[in-house]
Amino acid sequence: YKSKDLALEANSQNKFYLYIRILAVFAVLYLFLVSIGMIGSAFKGLGRGFAESLFQSQASPFIGLFIGILATGLIQSSSTTTSLVVGMVAAGTFGSDPKLAVAAAVPYIMGANIGTSITNTIVSLGHIVNKEEFKRAFSASVVHDFFNIFAVIVIFPLELAFGVISKFAMLLSTVLLGSGGGTFTSPIKLITKPTVKWIENLFHQQSIIEPNFLLLVAALAFLFFSLRNLTKLIKSLVMFRLQAFFDTHIFKTTLRAVFFGILITILVQSSSITTSLVIPLAGAGILSLRQIFPYTLGANIGTTVTSLLASMVSGTIAPLAVALSHLTFNLLGIGLLYPIKSVREIPIRLAEWFSDLATQNKIYPLLYILIVFFLIPLTLISIVR
Repeated sequence: YKSKDLALEANSQNKFYLYIRILAVFAVLYLFLVSIGMIGSAFKGLGRGFAESLFQSQASPFIGLFIGILATGLIQSSSTTTSLVVGMVAAGTFGSDPKLAVAAAVPYIMGANIGTSITNTIVSLGHIVNKEEFKRAFSASVVHDFFNIFAVIVIFPLELAFGVISKFAMLLSTVLLGSGGGTFTSPIKLITKPTVKWIENLFHQQSIIEPNFLLLVAALAFLFFSLRNLTKLIKSLVMFRLQAFFDTHIFKTTLRAVFFGILITILVQSSSITTSLVIPLAGAGILSLRQIFPYTLGANIGTTVTSLLASMVSGTIAPLAVALSHLTFNLLGIGLLYPIKSVREIPIRLAEWFSDLATQNKIYPLLYILIVFFLIPLTLISIVR
């Protein structure tokens, strides 16, 4: 009887600690999501005015592409960039001819698609202290970047030569016009926005240091802390069972992974959050690069819904066509690049190669973010202007 009582007591203690770890996972996950929200708010505060000023005059398609990259990198939201472009088209900034306006707006949308992948790359830096974790997390983040860049390399010339995106989007918008619009509030934003706003107000109450800079520093501290502990907690919660769940349910097939990427992005209204959520799982070794890749493609599709809903309210062809061009670009990119195995492998191989390089010298990831998302676009835009 004594041994039986001891066994029951040990079992109850194990359950207690299990529940504590589960609660800890939710608490740390909440902090992780708050940190992403803080990063977005800080970047918007630091760079939104400058980002919006980039759109005040028309530019060549090539420069428009880099304006889209830089603006999205600064404000941390492709949905915001796309919405700015939709608003500009509706206001007649790109001219009164709808066809020409949409054609001029498409490069900005393509640039936004590249710029939005910066967030999950920043998130992967939270694993930089552990070589193996960082290698897995960084490769899982940059595969999104490389696919989006590769898609632009292939489709941008086709758009310039034949207008494949803008013409199809114009055609589709005439069919959908009058369908009505709608809005959807992200549940993630509902539960994190009050906390982000409260922290933001705390920093704005002091006037010694730039509040948005302090917010960014605090956000990065929260990010590193939450990722470090989230990975440990996930590993402690029966890692192999969790891995089996993902293998047999969410990431069992490519189509299922794409579907969940679309669904989660529509629900949280942010591809940055969708892709960032799987980075700790990649770092922990629960998800592989090849499992995450199609999921990020689904996030690319899901992120177009926000601007699509907003543009359908306007009741005019051009704004709707701009939002549809974002969806068309992502669908065409997946349709052209993913089905061919040798082509599909290019972003994966590049991500594996670059993650090997990044683990050898930790300065490479930082230089990559700085050069690709900020220095190159800013330099090209400055030269032309």
